[in-house]
Amino acid sequence: MAGHRRRWAALAATAAASVLALTGCADEDSPERKVRDAASAVESAASRAGEALESATAEAGRRFDDIAGGVDAKGDVTLGRTATDGDGRTTVGVTVRNTADAARSFAVQVAFTDRDGNILDTVVTTVRDVPADGERSATARSNRDLSGGVKAEVERAVRY
Repeated sequence: MAGHRRRWAALAATAAASVLALTGCADEDSPERKVRDAASAVESAASRAGEALESATAEAGRRFDDIAGGVDAKGDVTLGRTATDGDGRTTVGVTVRNTADAARSFAVQVAFTDRDGNILDTVVTTVRDVPADGERSATARSNRDLSGGVKAEVERAVRY
């Protein structure tokens, strides 16, 4: 996923360099300069997006590592449709079903993906005190603004 962004940024930078090679150097207001600046901005944004995803993934891993004695509960989780909230973040409803004989809490890792299945962001949502043989809902919210046809998938879920 981060490699996908890097390849895309490298391709954009290569295209910009090709334009510059064909047209020669120019002043600051020239189209060539603008293409070079745009390619640099794309590469920088792709790098920041990759770093943000790596950070979110690491944080999700730490949250799951802190859970002792959890039971895989991925099959007990359903997601609603993605939406965009007032702050521009992608959200999705998370519903968990507790099949245990006592109240339990759930940690659910949700991956926000693009149309091609590339992960754009990942978050962990905690649903606390779900009654025995009951359901409870929460909302997963992306860490940053996402665009395009964003989908959500359950990466993993633990009942504890």
